[in-house]
Amino acid sequence: MLTPAAVLPVWAEWIINQCVVNIERPGIRRAFFFRICGYMARVMKIALITSLMIGWAAACIKHNANPVMAASPDTTATVIQPPLPKDSLTYLALGDSYTIGQSVPVRERYPTQVVTLLRADNMPYNDPDIIAVTGWTTADLLAALPDTAPSSPYHIVSLLIGVNNQYLGLGQSLYRDQFTVLLQRSIRMAGNRPSHVIVLSIPDYSVTPFARGRNRATIAAEIDSFNVINREISLAYQVRYIDVTGESRKAASDPSLIAGDSLHFSGKEYAIWAAMMRPLMASIH
Repeated sequence: MLTPAAVLPVWAEWIINQCVVNIERPGIRRAFFFRICGYMARVMKIALITSLMIGWAAACIKHNANPVMAASPDTTATVIQPPLPKDSLTYLALGDSYTIGQSVPVRERYPTQVVTLLRADNMPYNDPDIIAVTGWTTADLLAALPDTAPSSPYHIVSLLIGVNNQYLGLGQSLYRDQFTVLLQRSIRMAGNRPSHVIVLSIPDYSVTPFARGRNRATIAAEIDSFNVINREISLAYQVRYIDVTGESRKAASDPSLIAGDSLHFSGKEYAIWAAMMRPLMASIH
C-alpha cells in the first residue's frame, strides 16, 4: 500500500511540471500561475508534515510491540504459606508475660519460635494458641480457662506460671493448690494425655536491671522454692518438665538476653527455651 511519503514526491513533481508548462501558454497570466504554485507549495508542506507524523507514530507502535524493548513485568515473588494438612498439629501455650513475650515481637515469643523450628523439621504445626497476659498469677490464669475440656484436644499444652505469685508475695501453699488445678486442666485440654503436657520452670528476674536495688538473693531463693513446687507436681502427674531457670540466670553476664524494658527476657533468650522444647515436642506422637 502506498503511503503519503511515497506519493508525495510524484505528486510534487507533477505540480511543478504543470506550472512550468502552463506558464508559457498564451492567454494565461503568469501571476495567476504563481499564485497557484504558492497554494500548491503550502499543500505540499502540510502533506509532508502529515507524512512525517504518521511515520513517527508507526515507529512508536512498532517499538512498543517489541517484546525485547517492552517494560519488564513485575517479577516480585509472593511467598504463600502452603496449607497445612488436615491432620496438622495444635499447640496451646498457657502462662503470663513470659509466654506472651512482653516487649518482644510476636515472632520472637518462645511458643512461636518452637513452632517455627518444628515446621523446619517437617512437622505440620499450626500457629500456637496462647492464653497469657502480663501480670497474671495462677488465679488469673485459672479464671481465664474453661472448666470443660475442648471438643478437639490440643496435641501439646505448655504451662509456665508463678512469677507474679512470687512478686506479689502470695503464699506458696496457694501456689501449690492453684498450680495443681492448672496442671489438671492442662492435661484435660491435651486429651487427658499427661505426656503431651510440658511445664516450664519460672525464670529468674533477679538478674535483670529491674531488680537493681532489691534483694536479688531473696528473689532468686523464692523463685527456686516456687520451682520446687511446680516440679514436684509435674513429676506426680507425669508430665514433661523443662528447667529454663538456669538459662535465664545467664542474663546476669549477657545483657543481650534481656528485653528493652529491663525486666523481661529477649527473643534471643526465648530462642534458647524454644531449642530446649524442640526435641521434647518432636518426640511426642
